[in-house]
Amino acid sequence: MPSMQQPASPFVVPAVAAVFVAILAGLGFDGDVPLSASGFGMAVSILGVLMATVFAAVYHAEVVAHRLGEPLGTLVLTLAVTVIEVALIASIMLNKTGNPALARDTVFAVIMIVCNGVVGVCIVLGALRFREQEFQVNGAGAYLMVLAPLAVLTLVLPSYTTTTTGPIFSAGQLGFVSIATLLLYGIFLFVQTVHHQDYFQASGLDSDPLHRPSRQSTAISAVVLLAALVIIILLAKMFAVTLELGLAHWAAPRAFAGVVVALLVLLPEGVSAVRAARNDVLQKSLNLALGSSLATIGLTIPTVAAVSLWLDKDLVLGLAPTEAVLLALTLFVSLLTFGTGRTHVLSGLVHLVIFVTFIFLVFAP
Repeated sequence: MPSMQQPASPFVVPAVAAVFVAILAGLGFDGDVPLSASGFGMAVSILGVLMATVFAAVYHAEVVAHRLGEPLGTLVLTLAVTVIEVALIASIMLNKTGNPALARDTVFAVIMIVCNGVVGVCIVLGALRFREQEFQVNGAGAYLMVLAPLAVLTLVLPSYTTTTTGPIFSAGQLGFVSIATLLLYGIFLFVQTVHHQDYFQASGLDSDPLHRPSRQSTAISAVVLLAALVIIILLAKMFAVTLELGLAHWAAPRAFAGVVVALLVLLPEGVSAVRAARNDVLQKSLNLALGSSLATIGLTIPTVAAVSLWLDKDLVLGLAPTEAVLLALTLFVSLLTFGTGRTHVLSGLVHLVIFVTFIFLVFAP
């Protein structure tokens, strides 16, 4: 939870990033780095500035969200993360080499990283420190109740429809599924922020209104947030070219691009989730982690679908059988993990094994 005294780095990072982008634009750089030591250094610089700017953007979104309260606060944070993710996905999809399956790979990677990687780390670290941790069963159940149909409708169903050939929806099907995902996510937001807030509240959190950011600091954070999002969008185009060249040079699978994008988007909230688990506030960890996966499907897929329909680009969504099995296993194990209201080290380790299996299969499908 942001405090009134904001550190200087979230303000400095966007300014440095803006100067960095301006210099690259002045040099006419478009992300096409040479395969040399200098090119590698430039690629690392772009990635580093992009990651730092993402952290700063999420920080300022949290400041604004904390000031506004619910439900507007949740929407601000969710929309900020969604803008970052869509910018990265669209930039790579619209690159000259193109990657029509990137949205699918990213969404699937988000689910695997969140539901197995982040959740597994949070549970294991919490168990090592507190043996067992508690959370709201109703809240976790609500997340899974919406996550399961969202994942199946967007990632599994396309492989079984017959209107079009291959793991893609027709234009009409894509529009219908986009509306359905938005509707499901909207219903979930209403339940989370209005109708059943108590399902998602973590005991022990400091809700003292004195810790809310001031109006002045909130206004500053709002301006810096908008600036950071613009910078991220500009950097995303350069990063897309650099990433595609890097994957081609190292002969990495194209699905790995989805993992990279997912990690970039999830890293700030993932760090916060792990910190909350170590402070024995597992409910906050679940809110951050599972909320990210829902927002990714509920908002990113419809947005990317709209872009693909507008530009008449193919959008591959259906998972391969191996990935569909991993998704089903993840949902099943998650039901067992979050069905009791208490976690222990065994459940966390099981999730981590599934996560490692996912990473292994990316490189050895």
